[in-house]
Amino acid sequence: MTDMTPPQINQKLRIHTWWFTALLIAVNVSLFGWQILSGVNITDPSPLDAIAWGADFTPLTFLSQPERLFTSMFFHFGLIHLMLNMWALYIFGSVAEQLFGRSYYIGMYFLAGLMGSVLSSYLSIRDAYDLLQNFDAALLPRISAGASGAVMGLGASLTVISLLPQLANQRFILDKKSLLMIMAINLVFGFTVSGINNAAHIGGMLMGGLLAGLWYLSQKTQRTGVFQFIALLVAVSTLSIFYWYCTRLSTKLTPLWTEILRQNQISF
Repeated sequence: MTDMTPPQINQKLRIHTWWFTALLIAVNVSLFGWQILSGVNITDPSPLDAIAWGADFTPLTFLSQPERLFTSMFFHFGLIHLMLNMWALYIFGSVAEQLFGRSYYIGMYFLAGLMGSVLSSYLSIRDAYDLLQNFDAALLPRISAGASGAVMGLGASLTVISLLPQLANQRFILDKKSLLMIMAINLVFGFTVSGINNAAHIGGMLMGGLLAGLWYLSQKTQRTGVFQFIALLVAVSTLSIFYWYCTRLSTKLTPLWTEILRQNQISF
């Protein structure tokens, strides 16, 4: 994530109205503190430490530990990575939680994060097939982690709402120019700077944008709660089908995954 300014809103934020966002920040910071106290390097965690604390590594994730798609959202590669993501989570989350409602916001956050993880894994799987045809170190799977997929999903959701005609009962007035600029800068930064998992960002943005659009439609119906529940089911179904497709693709890669884990001395 990059430096950013908050979108303009029409009232002051009060922490009791976005307490789940505050809880997410507290959990991420607490886990990071625990990792440091346990001996993890504060600026540059080793690959083995990252894996030990739940980071996503496609061979391990798709051989036996799919939970890493979720746990990787709570591990960060150093203090700067954590601070940037938590600042962005505060900026986007404190607004999104109030705008969308807490229940829908929680679903959006985790679904965006999971979609980011799965899309990242999908690209690793495709690279692995290319690796079998022609060895290239750049195609080897990489360890990934961080809350940025979920956070970018929140940013995309606010951007989508800012681009649509304002609802009569919309709680916040969003600055679409600022939001578009923030999202564009992050995407460009991800494509031009090495070591950034832009696939996770894009996956999170796609899910966040989808759920924001469905939420907007729900505000024009009489049965808002039912429509939002269906919207979340649609998102879960989409994510589940995509994950199933990735597992099918990865089946033929089991010997390669096993060899990669053996060479890196990673048990599974």
